Amino acid sequence: MDHAHDHPKKYPRIARPVELLRPSYDVVVIGSGYGGGVAASRMARGRQSVCVLERGKERWPGEYPSNLKEAAPQIHVSGALSPNDTGRLRIPVEAGDPTGLYHLFLGEGQNAFVGNGLGGTSLLNANIFLRADPRTLSLKYWPEEIRDDPSKLEKYYERAESMLQPSPYPASFPALKKLDVLQKQAATLGVEDKFYRPPQTTWFHEDGPNSSGVQMKTTTLSGQDSTGVNDGSKITTLVTYLADAWNWGAEIFCECEARYVKKHPTQEGYLVFFAWHGAKRDLFGKENVYEHLMWVHARKMVFLGAGVLGSTEIVLRSKERGLRTSQFVGQDLSGNGDILAFGYNLDDEVNGIGKEHPDPARPIGPTITGVIDLRGEDTAKNPLDGFVIEEGAIASSLAHLFQPMLELSPGRVTRAPLSSIPFRTLRSITSKLFGPYAPGGSVEHTQTYLVMSHDSNQATMTLDPDSDDARIVWQGVGRAEHIAEISETLARLGGTLVQSPFFSLLGQAEITVHAIGGLNLGRATSHLGELLRGDDGAGVHEGLIVTDGAVVPAALGVNPFATITALAERSVEGVAAKLGIDIDYATKNAQLDLFGSPQFPVQPKDDVTEAALIRARKTGQVGIGFTEIMNGFVHVGGEIESFGVAASQARADLQDAQFFLSVNAFDEDALLGRSDHPAMLTGTFSSALPGSPHMVTKGKFGLFTVDERTPDTRNLTYEFDMVGVDGKMLHFSGYKVVNNAAAFSTRDIWEETSTLYVTISDGKLVAGKGTMKIKVSDFVHELATIATTGANVPLRITGFGRFGAFFARQLTRVFFAPFAPLTDKGPATRTLTFAARPVPNEVISVTASDGVVSNMQVWEPTKVIDGKVLNVLFVPGASVDERIFALPTIPLNAIEYFTRAGYRCYAVTTRVGLTPNAKLQGGWSIYDARLDVAAGLKEVVRRAGGEKAYVIAHCAGAVAFASGLLDGTIPARDWIRGITISQVFMHPILGTVNDIKANIPLPSAYTFLARSDWFDCVPQPGLVQHAFDSILKFYPVGGRKEICSSASCHRSELAFGRLWNHANLNAATHDHLDEYLGGVSMKSLRHLTLMGRKRITSRPDGTPLIIAPVKDESALEPEPVNPALENLRGIPILIISGSDNVVFAPEGTDMSYSLLRNTFGAEMYERVVFKGRGHLDSWMSSTCADDGDVYDTVLGHVDAICRHGKLGTGEGGVAAEKREVSCSRPVAIVTPPKRANGTTQ
Repeated sequence: MDHAHDHPKKYPRIARPVELLRPSYDVVVIGSGYGGGVAASRMARGRQSVCVLERGKERWPGEYPSNLKEAAPQIHVSGALSPNDTGRLRIPVEAGDPTGLYHLFLGEGQNAFVGNGLGGTSLLNANIFLRADPRTLSLKYWPEEIRDDPSKLEKYYERAESMLQPSPYPASFPALKKLDVLQKQAATLGVEDKFYRPPQTTWFHEDGPNSSGVQMKTTTLSGQDSTGVNDGSKITTLVTYLADAWNWGAEIFCECEARYVKKHPTQEGYLVFFAWHGAKRDLFGKENVYEHLMWVHARKMVFLGAGVLGSTEIVLRSKERGLRTSQFVGQDLSGNGDILAFGYNLDDEVNGIGKEHPDPARPIGPTITGVIDLRGEDTAKNPLDGFVIEEGAIASSLAHLFQPMLELSPGRVTRAPLSSIPFRTLRSITSKLFGPYAPGGSVEHTQTYLVMSHDSNQATMTLDPDSDDARIVWQGVGRAEHIAEISETLARLGGTLVQSPFFSLLGQAEITVHAIGGLNLGRATSHLGELLRGDDGAGVHEGLIVTDGAVVPAALGVNPFATITALAERSVEGVAAKLGIDIDYATKNAQLDLFGSPQFPVQPKDDVTEAALIRARKTGQVGIGFTEIMNGFVHVGGEIESFGVAASQARADLQDAQFFLSVNAFDEDALLGRSDHPAMLTGTFSSALPGSPHMVTKGKFGLFTVDERTPDTRNLTYEFDMVGVDGKMLHFSGYKVVNNAAAFSTRDIWEETSTLYVTISDGKLVAGKGTMKIKVSDFVHELATIATTGANVPLRITGFGRFGAFFARQLTRVFFAPFAPLTDKGPATRTLTFAARPVPNEVISVTASDGVVSNMQVWEPTKVIDGKVLNVLFVPGASVDERIFALPTIPLNAIEYFTRAGYRCYAVTTRVGLTPNAKLQGGWSIYDARLDVAAGLKEVVRRAGGEKAYVIAHCAGAVAFASGLLDGTIPARDWIRGITISQVFMHPILGTVNDIKANIPLPSAYTFLARSDWFDCVPQPGLVQHAFDSILKFYPVGGRKEICSSASCHRSELAFGRLWNHANLNAATHDHLDEYLGGVSMKSLRHLTLMGRKRITSRPDGTPLIIAPVKDESALEPEPVNPALENLRGIPILIISGSDNVVFAPEGTDMSYSLLRNTFGAEMYERVVFKGRGHLDSWMSSTCADDGDVYDTVLGHVDAICRHGKLGTGEGGVAAEKREVSCSRPVAIVTPPKRANGTTQ
């Protein structure tokens, strides 16, 4: 395979995105080296659902670094420098990417180097597959089940061989200089018979599939094994066990670092907590990544195969969190007696520096191809004195640093004769002048020695109390006398013996590439690797098994991975038998299509999500993602409705909350183009709720989606189900509100885009509520996490730009909202239309006394209560019709509400409403409209056989109704049971802005400019009308929260004043205003203005309809009743007002209410002010039907009068049919429920 980093589609991906992680599996495997790979493969073949968690990334041949520039970013260093091995001075070190390919752990006395990636150390080892000496396996360190008969491991060595297919370097392959030199050196030592070519996991065959069905390529003999081979010849666990596990249904997840394991609190099995390093989450800092862990439930088993350092650290951390273990956990680690040394500047050419593309005439070979095996009884009577010497190759990424490191290293030993000094000097100069690959140079004459022997197995791992990270103290690493003998042997091989140059660089500590132990068989684990519960026969943690090098109880004196693999095969077979799991070893894979799907899946596919991922990978389409942290307070419980109050209470109760979520849109086109702007959420939510932390997968994120509840408002939405560690599911619903209220204010835009309103429910009841916010520092990190995916760099850059532009447009639209052109979509461009609801059962014509014919709609009740149907007449105001009561854009409108309550509903649209009559004869006064109300009410009474009706009148309809009552046109006591008046009655006091306009001759000015006595509330063609709309966008609308882009809204506001609080209208209603608003004649406006200035209902000529009676000062009788009011005697009246009504001030309804009470007494009258409501939103809001809101309050009054014969209404919030009425109830202030941003829901 070519080494081509810019073509990600060239490489398969068997790991799944963490977004597809399921909450639970039968088996969770931690790590993907030899032990983890065995467990994953065998359990998948046992038809268990398997999850593999690997800290590193997935890389395939062609993606490994080939030079220092590429390798450097992949180095992760952790631990602590401890100079001179005293332990008194420790310098903690944590540097580099924790998912980097190379992990250097700094211990006290010795350091360890391990691989990190999907495939573990098998990606970087030297491939040598050698069995342990049976004498070593018989030592006291091993459990009796093995030491008594080491041959029992042969079965498992053979099983490992069948998968890994090791073979020696073929004699038919080109001769290798470093191999020849090692053979010559064996002769120098007099042990040439101990030299041989060991079996190794390098593909020496023709290109073709391996044992697992993965296509392999013949080695190019590059010598790059220790940094990753790009030629496709290295037989790693990635291309064997893991590929096999994938093919049998295992689900693999990378960049997932397991931290600890706990028993599941309510179910069988274990919870594995892990840090997800993907989606650039590390940019938020180590503390956030490791404090907000994700988790997965293993129902049956957890296999720890994270390597010696990883698995031991996980168990230690688990122990600190309550998991009972043996006291020997973390004890008796070994460096496997590793010694790294160099024979610098030999007389013989070695050619031991790796090359990515070597000259076929000068191949380097695999890293190791030969061994001098001195473990036999004839060379080491004591097995602890046995060791092996293997030659090696230095990867090309270190080539140019190699000579300085060797020549500057202390403690060099030279046994060469003085006569060789000139030649050795010349070779050194040659390498310095012409580089490490110069023929005849000292570097090309340097042999690498990797020695494996036996150390004292006395290293100890503990956890640093401050960082919770591993700390290893290597005590007596080198058996001094034995090590001295080995060093003397190496010095006899020629050249200058240089002990590892890393010795001085890394705090005078040796380095091992074969750390083993820490969870030793027989001491910390059973002979099958099951974690012991404690000491003294306390038993094992069933289903918690260690399968990596951590179980090896002592140094092996040879490359350990063959033994580790064999032990893992033995352990997995043993625990599977305990659970009755039948592993299919026999079925062979066909050649695998790693770009396709597994042949033997276990879990059902997530069709929608998985299909999106597959499509994104195959097409290389642009995707984008980012990560976000929000903090806040979420109150546990659902008794508090207000988000702000809930958050305050949570703060007082120390109920803080935080989420750490990554947003991923696999298709940027959908994210930016679709109306719901979808993306996926993955991460954790932590709070005071039971079951915390909660896992979030496959959550839904919406980017600037239209808020259907409020006009000109966008939301950033967070909707997801989340599973707690107790196994219970909760639903998280959160949204940020972005609207025009933030115009011209960067502070408010920040507040809107950084504040999340949260509701958590259990499916039935609210479990929590509160708010969360983004800190500025976290937002900076969030910006840094934005990343795009795509087939190539130009696409990714373009995608980044598109996302940034989209985000900027949304915020710019809000910031400059007042300058936005006014628009109305109009029927031709709407994608959503609303049919009349409910459809009238009948439309009848009623003729007023002056001959004007009006339409009146009739809706029959949907149910009959007590066998009786009662009648209610609705009277809408100016420029509107019956649809303000039968609005189809809200879930439940007034007509539906009342017909469901058993009432036959009528609605008459007067001549000043949305009707063709409004334009007749140059328009009408409000006083004229009383005749239409009278005609409609008369017909209702006639159709009911003389039975009185209940009247609900709004705005100008209420003023017209009042006019008819006051001048006697409407015989109230003959026709009316009761009345609800909405917003204005006998005292039309104008709002502040309308009062100012009333003193300006606007109607006359408009007539002059427009050459018309008619003003449309919807946009009209023509230059004057367009100019009007352009000016209107600067018309004062109140606070910034009332800014909108609807021309109809602004036009109606100019005519009447702002008709609603925008927060109370949903988007559908606001978008269709041009359908529900008509126009107004200048005659109607002049009459309204006249009454507003006089603050009294009057005739068009200004004559008041309420005239105070003349009182005889000498009379002893009480003051007589105003004769105009006498018609209202005995009729119960409910008056409702919106506290924020700016068309007619609420003061006007208070004056009418007070006049009625003062005239007739308090018993018949009630006034309710709805806090937060304006004018028309008292009828046109989607929340008017809520308990205790407008419809409920009015129906309570209607029921009390019509069904129960009571006066007044019952207590708010009680179901209407159950209400008891207080005749002396005072003025009520009703506050509807509020949405998060302070607006009515």
